Amino acid sequence: MLGLNKRDTKFLLIVIGLTLFTPILLQPFPEGSALAQFNAGYPDLMQRFAIFGIFAIGFNILFGLTGYLSFGHAAFLGIGSYSVVWMYKLLDYNVIWGLPVAIVVSGIFALGIGFISLRRSGIYFSILTLAFAQMMFAISYSDLAGRFIGTTVTNGETGLQVYTSDPQVLLGANEPNVPHFFGIVMRENFWEPQVGGWQFTFNNGYFFCAIIAILAFYLSLRIFRSPFGMMLRAVKSNQQRMNYTGLNSRPYTLAAFVISGMYAGLAGGLLASMDPLAGAERMQWTASGEVVLMTILGGAGTLMGPVLGAGFIKYFENIFSKINDNVLHGWFSFLPDGIEDFVVTIIHPFVGKGWHLTLGLLFMLVVIFLPGGLVEAGQRIGRLFRRKSAGTSGDDGEHAPKQAPHVAE
Repeated sequence: MLGLNKRDTKFLLIVIGLTLFTPILLQPFPEGSALAQFNAGYPDLMQRFAIFGIFAIGFNILFGLTGYLSFGHAAFLGIGSYSVVWMYKLLDYNVIWGLPVAIVVSGIFALGIGFISLRRSGIYFSILTLAFAQMMFAISYSDLAGRFIGTTVTNGETGLQVYTSDPQVLLGANEPNVPHFFGIVMRENFWEPQVGGWQFTFNNGYFFCAIIAILAFYLSLRIFRSPFGMMLRAVKSNQQRMNYTGLNSRPYTLAAFVISGMYAGLAGGLLASMDPLAGAERMQWTASGEVVLMTILGGAGTLMGPVLGAGFIKYFENIFSKINDNVLHGWFSFLPDGIEDFVVTIIHPFVGKGWHLTLGLLFMLVVIFLPGGLVEAGQRIGRLFRRKSAGTSGDDGEHAPKQAPHVAE
């Protein structure tokens, strides 16, 4: 099916099912309950899960397959956002015009940056990509390009946005003046069912991003299983030995860099599709570092790992950062006053503004005990259950003779 074997087809169908049922899966607790704070089924957060999942999938094609660690991928995220907002300003608010432009323009910039950066490898490559990203950030923040041509390009620190004076030559009289897809407004909900104490939100913008994320995941799956993907794995395994065989690895690594940059540009374009604003902050080095954390935390080189890592980090950023002292006092109000204050004081540094501390500790634990990321954790749990199942299904597993180990073992 779709060029995939039976196993990959089953895997893709599971991913599609989980993605489409995300609004339900992320609302495990009824509204009004003490644990409703941990629900993540609201549009803005679900959109970020899908968008940054695309960003991480693209980054994984470069880092996970070739081993080239880029510290400057946020540059392409910002380029994609600026491209989409410019299409809003020139044409209209239909996102269909801006997203292809975001992909193409990001690919062109990735081609130029990759052509120079890939002349080096290891830490030197990483520093070069970081330098390019910081230059792009400085140019965008100061609107340096706009000074040369006499008009704004990025609108500096204010950020690029749409004004009533903009041309918008395709804007119709009855067309929405917010991002939409042929009249389907991104920020609107098309269904809000309530089942008992549970409130579910089905948002146009999320499902638009989700469908694109599924297509992006399918493309990455095909890349991983293709001869091109095998060549990228060979680069990661031993690039020097590969070069000795007479194969030039640079075209493959450059192609991976460009594809990865186009994924990042698509993610940036989707951010502007949800919120018609582009700012230089999307190009900061912290954004590049975030996608590195997402990929490593989920499992670099795996198909599902970057998506899990993106969801994990965005969940902490949006859920744990909102837990303040008032929420904590509400949770532990059943305790005596002195003990309640003590417990809140202990937990306070790890939530709210201190959510980075909790994320950092979890990241350390994953790197130390689960080098393969969250995917490895899932594999270990799966093996544990299979081992238990195999132990209980045997006829006489306890008294069965065991093969003696070889002397060399």
